[in-house]
Amino acid sequence: MNSAVDIVAADAAGMERAATALKAGELVAFPTETVYGLGADATNDKAVAAIYAAKDRPTFNPLIVHVTGRDAAARHALFTPLADALAAAFWPGALSLVLPRRDDCRLSLLLSAGLDSVAIRVPAHPLAQDLLERAGRPVAAPSANRSGQVSPTTADHVAASFAGGAGGHALTILDGGPCRIGLESTVVHVEGERATLLRPGGIAAEDIEAVSGPLAHAVDDDHAPKSPGMLSRHYAPETPLRLNATGAHTGEALLGFGPAPAGTARNLSPAGDLEEAAANLFAMLRALDDEGHAGIAVMPVPATGLGLAINDRLRRAATDAGSTAK
Repeated sequence: MNSAVDIVAADAAGMERAATALKAGELVAFPTETVYGLGADATNDKAVAAIYAAKDRPTFNPLIVHVTGRDAAARHALFTPLADALAAAFWPGALSLVLPRRDDCRLSLLLSAGLDSVAIRVPAHPLAQDLLERAGRPVAAPSANRSGQVSPTTADHVAASFAGGAGGHALTILDGGPCRIGLESTVVHVEGERATLLRPGGIAAEDIEAVSGPLAHAVDDDHAPKSPGMLSRHYAPETPLRLNATGAHTGEALLGFGPAPAGTARNLSPAGDLEEAAANLFAMLRALDDEGHAGIAVMPVPATGLGLAINDRLRRAATDAGSTAK
């Protein structure tokens, strides 16, 4: 696996190289008006999983998707009149809206943390817009730094954060100079005609309230809307989960990992690859949930690297479903 980390100039050749990398499922760090984002094809499960691996992100926090405009956003999310008013007032710009996913949404379930919402924004930075146009696809992009570090506002910050590599993946860093705002986007959840501030950021709450009216303020508990940078209730299927299983009981479907017995309904990764397992987790849980099994038995997943996040999600899903590990 190519694990090179390269800084490229934001000229025509560099822009085309970055766009080609995105289309190939690789990671690209790029400037926005807020901070540098660690981008990947938002429709590619493996590419999105690579973001989590590169950042060493401890849990599957939802990621923000970057698109070229409101019409592009509407291909993935449902807009209410209030959401349209906020988009008209602040897009392109440093506002991310958390909206319901469309039923035909092609975005990876992993970037939504398996939930029925999506965080989406339209960046104002001309290089970000150029890259999105060249790539021709939505781009998932949290801040381009390892989890727990300060968000980067220059290409050199990104390179320093990933000096030890990007989780074994190639990383192209598009050098567009320093970011203008230097603070992450403001995140607002819109549900009907109610707006809730999930994360303060590059647009003042007072400016948003001039459009939305008084904002509700989220609290960090399992009833809060889902957003990057805050606690979240994790997706749990209606079908009970049984963890650390070696096989399926009568009526159960077995969700495997690595070598699995005959009759396994789905396998997160036959090769035991944690990135592949992360990419498949939510889609496979949903598929098994839709099939009407009495339960879902899940084989053990190593609690290392992305396996920590996978196990975190599985534990929460099992708890929410009223099941216990056996």
